[in-house]
Order: sequence, then C-alpha cells, then structure tokens
Amino acid sequence: MVQYSQAHFDASFAALSDVTRRGVLEQLGRADASITDLAEKFHMTLTGMKKHVGILEQAGLVTTEKVGRVRTCKLGLCRLEEEAAWIERYHRLWAARFDELDKVVEELKRKEKVDGRKKSK
Repeated sequence: MVQYSQAHFDASFAALSDVTRRGVLEQLGRADASITDLAEKFHMTLTGMKKHVGILEQAGLVTTEKVGRVRTCKLGLCRLEEEAAWIERYHRLWAARFDELDKVVEELKRKEKVDGRKKSK
C-alpha cells in the first residue's frame, strides 16, 4: 500500500472513530449546516465543534465555506470507497474463516453422533 493511502486511511478512520463526528456526517447527509447549528444540535461549544469539523475536513469527509460570519459545512468529496473496499476484504476473510469453522463444528457433531451410536450398541 502506498504511503498516501495509508495516511489517507489513518485520517479517515480517525475521523470516523468519534461518535460526534459520525453524527455530524449523518446530519450533513440530510442537509448542509453551519458550525453554529451543528454545535447546538450536538450540545457543544463552537470551539469543540470547529475541532470536530476540522478533523472531518482534513480527512476530506467535510468541506466548509465561509460567507460573511457563517461557516457552512457540507459533505466532502471523499466517498470512503477505498476504506469500504479495505473493510470488505477483511469481511470476506473472516467470513471464509467462520465458514471453515462451521464445517469443523459440523464434522465434530457428526462424529459425536456416530460415536454415541457405537457406544450405545
């Protein structure tokens, strides 16, 4: 994996690791909002919300535009496609491992059933 992608992934996953930032993304998915509106919605200070928005902005998940004294936030251009593909790769890996484990369990159950029949005879 190239260094850019690693740094990009780190920024994306760090941004998504916080419940407030995920909430901000959900809110902006419904409609653009000012930092003031977001701060009120999430019951936090403007400074706190600015920090959250800044982290989302660094990850490319949010863009802001200042018009006069109002800074409006909207979803950024980052669509998390690479991150989703990375997660999906591990999802398939774990699903395959659990499928193999299911086969082992079923085989053990079958053997246990057969062994139980042999002992009762």
